[in-house]
Amino acid sequence: MSAHMPIGRMPMEAALARLAAIVGDRASIAAGVLADHGRSEAYHAARPPDVVVFPETTAEVQAIVNLCRELALPLVAFGAGTSLEGNAAALNGGVCLDMGRMNAVLAVHPEDMDVVVQPGITRKQLNSQLRDTGLFFPIDPGADASIGGMTSTRASGTMAVRYGTMKDNVLALEVVLADGRVIRTARRARKSAAGYDMTRLFVGAEGTLGIITEVTVKLHPQPEAISSAVCAFPDLKAAVDTAIAVIQSGVPVARIELLDAVMMRGMNLHAKLGLPEVPHLFFEFHGSKAYVAEQAETAQALAAEFGGEGFQWATTPEERSRLWQARDNTLYAGLALRPGAKAMITDVCVPISRLAECLVQTAADIAESGLTAPVVGHVGDGNFHLLVLLDPERPEELAHAKAFNERLVHRALALEGTCTGEHGVGIGKMDFLALELGETVDAMRLVKQALDPHGIMNPGKIFRPLPASHGDAS
Repeated sequence: MSAHMPIGRMPMEAALARLAAIVGDRASIAAGVLADHGRSEAYHAARPPDVVVFPETTAEVQAIVNLCRELALPLVAFGAGTSLEGNAAALNGGVCLDMGRMNAVLAVHPEDMDVVVQPGITRKQLNSQLRDTGLFFPIDPGADASIGGMTSTRASGTMAVRYGTMKDNVLALEVVLADGRVIRTARRARKSAAGYDMTRLFVGAEGTLGIITEVTVKLHPQPEAISSAVCAFPDLKAAVDTAIAVIQSGVPVARIELLDAVMMRGMNLHAKLGLPEVPHLFFEFHGSKAYVAEQAETAQALAAEFGGEGFQWATTPEERSRLWQARDNTLYAGLALRPGAKAMITDVCVPISRLAECLVQTAADIAESGLTAPVVGHVGDGNFHLLVLLDPERPEELAHAKAFNERLVHRALALEGTCTGEHGVGIGKMDFLALELGETVDAMRLVKQALDPHGIMNPGKIFRPLPASHGDAS
């Protein structure tokens, strides 16, 4: 049992028996299962729960929530395990709610271009089931994340520059609150002025306010034509300036991704791309054949103004798949640069006009610090990521990387940016959130206290609890 549990062994045994009464043999305390649900892609230490439960219906989730409230057990929802800031770590042990079996498509409305799904379905599973409708779900964070997890962390990814983020694509939610009530945050209408925007309250809340059991998301028409391209640049600034020019010129790119020279070296090691090891932009264009050709021609001309050369086109599905699969696997490409290392993956986002300044200063910081930290960015919306490679057995390397990350965040905030463009806050960026938003975090605490007064929903995430003298705001 977890050393962090504020209850004794007998209560947990009793809890396990009562959980089994709800879900049968879909409650597990097997060591391997617990370990799997304590890990993620984050650099943070693994924090396993005391029991993992696999619900299949909203009614089961509701019963589990009621039991956890009664027994004061922490409750953490778990999707695909791809979070990057310890968002689903069971800091206090308790119950992990693995939503993987709630993975059904409940209703497709092709005329309205939306779909209702359970939270455990992954984005690739969803698009596979939508293949014959002529529609698709465009949010692509790289990993095959669950829709519920993407909603909870307000995910975005490579196509956010054209299709927006999860907050732009979630129409409505079904949520089980900490008191056991099941609420629907909105109807399927594309817009509404009916009261508080409860949908977006839960989008990005990281499971701290309730458990999402249904998600209604927008769909988009599959484009008639898709063309991808990769282009090399003499330096980082030239690549970033091209991206800014493309966006400011109104070219409606679907994706525009930056990879620095270090990341390109990792990509060549991992994916055998054979591309020059200099900064590159990866482009993708969606639309009619004529429209795609026009967009691509404009982007190529803008790139040439900044020294871009060697435009390589990928027009067949196989070529595009190889290119974007390599982009999606940048974690493994980065790790190829230092076998045996672990990556501290961090991100910031700044206004696009400040992106070149932020990236150039960051590149200088990397060089001065002696770190290996490849850069990959969704530069069309000012967001970039770094994979800071370190030896997990050497605490001094982790401290060095954390100090770099702190400088990075302070730099982004000074440029009117944010400490996290898409990874969420979790446990890794709580102090930075307070620095970014100040007293707004106190307002978040009030919302948390109102909806989860006993603090059972994913405790210890997003913000730190106030001292006891300030009351219970966990």
